[in-house]
Amino acid sequence: MSGGAILTAAEMRAAEQALFATGIPEYDVMVRAGRAVAEMVWRVGAKRDVLVLCGPGNNGGDGYVIARRLREHGVPVRVAAMADPATESAKRARDDWGGPVEDIMACAPAHQLVDALFGTGLTRELDASLAGRLCDLAKQANHVYAVDLPSGIATDDGAILSPVPHYHLCLSLGAWKRAHMLRPAALCWDQMACLDIGLDIGMATPGAAVRRLEKPRLSAPADDAHKYRRGLVAVVAGAMAGAAALSAEAAARAGAGYVRLVGAQAIVDAPHAIVRVSSRDEDALTDPRIAALLVGPGLGRTEAAAQKLRAALEAGQAMAVDADALWHLGEGAWPALPPRAILTPHEGEFVRLFPDLAEGTPIDRALAAAARSGAVVVLKGPVSVIAAPDGRAAIADRAPSWLSTAGTGDVLAGLCAGRLAVTGDPFGAACEAVWLHGEAARRAGPAFIADDLLHGIGSAIKACL
Repeated sequence: MSGGAILTAAEMRAAEQALFATGIPEYDVMVRAGRAVAEMVWRVGAKRDVLVLCGPGNNGGDGYVIARRLREHGVPVRVAAMADPATESAKRARDDWGGPVEDIMACAPAHQLVDALFGTGLTRELDASLAGRLCDLAKQANHVYAVDLPSGIATDDGAILSPVPHYHLCLSLGAWKRAHMLRPAALCWDQMACLDIGLDIGMATPGAAVRRLEKPRLSAPADDAHKYRRGLVAVVAGAMAGAAALSAEAAARAGAGYVRLVGAQAIVDAPHAIVRVSSRDEDALTDPRIAALLVGPGLGRTEAAAQKLRAALEAGQAMAVDADALWHLGEGAWPALPPRAILTPHEGEFVRLFPDLAEGTPIDRALAAAARSGAVVVLKGPVSVIAAPDGRAAIADRAPSWLSTAGTGDVLAGLCAGRLAVTGDPFGAACEAVWLHGEAARRAGPAFIADDLLHGIGSAIKACL
């Protein structure tokens, strides 16, 4: 799916109110939403019979519009409700439906089921009998659709408030909601799509700076480029030099013009294009031509490793900090992070660095950590969050689960450093790196090892040119 804004329930309400303030009636927007959902159901299920479940609010109103539109397509459609409509727009939608409305507790199942009971804004569990009935009807359907969000899911944190069936398709209205990205909610459907209902998210909610990670737009090197202009990356090696070698090769393949591996003379299988430099060289970390440093992969947890980290931090270069370097940062006070830094912690490393941010959604925690540290924070996981100190965030959801193998984090760190050297923009570089990392994994296929990712980086970049 393409990118787009990811809203809280409050931000979604603000966006809707801004649309209504332009003079567009609420009911007209409901018709837009219902028809958009109906067209998707029609495309997927054609004329297979449909049962639409309607709640008392505007989500239920969408359901009556969906039913009416499907009927216009010649689809056998029935409506079942849990209660009478409670809003003026929903009442009008039921009147315009004009057909019979069955009792949800007594209705027969159908080939296709549309859940329009509750959408954005739900904060409490469903009645047990209603939740059970929804699950029972869903089990008897061949295709199950959620309108906006499945009934029983909290919008802002993706919590499951009451039993939720599995859906084939979740159809978000107007914009993504946080629950579309967050676990466990995002595991409740096979596919999802965001339907346009005419909202102007940027104008209505200028503070909504959280977006779904998009495919980046990259450029080939300039006609007059040379290796230093394309970006010099220095990778600090440590106790496990193979990890640094993985990172160094990833940085080189990410588009950097020149990569130095500092302090890893014993490695014999790194590409010849990667230059090895002794850590005793005076300018190994302070060469003014360095565009980005990388420290952490395979660094080790000894005092000698801590000294390497301290030297890297004191160099003041733009840098990516990963793995053991994050462990050392969690051990105590260090010089301030240099400007244009990227931190790439997984959950355990994050909690060690920010112990008071152990609770909450990954989005809120990453944003808080970025604001506090002044660095871009890439909180890695099944859903990865790239957060900037200025409040921007990008969400990478549905990364291949095959990435859960040793060394893939070293590759990501190298991609971050490589793209940082190319662009000079830590947030943009981190977003590009996370997207390329996931795309390289998809191209590698199942059961890959971290080394295999390196061979997919070039083709992933080619797809973005």
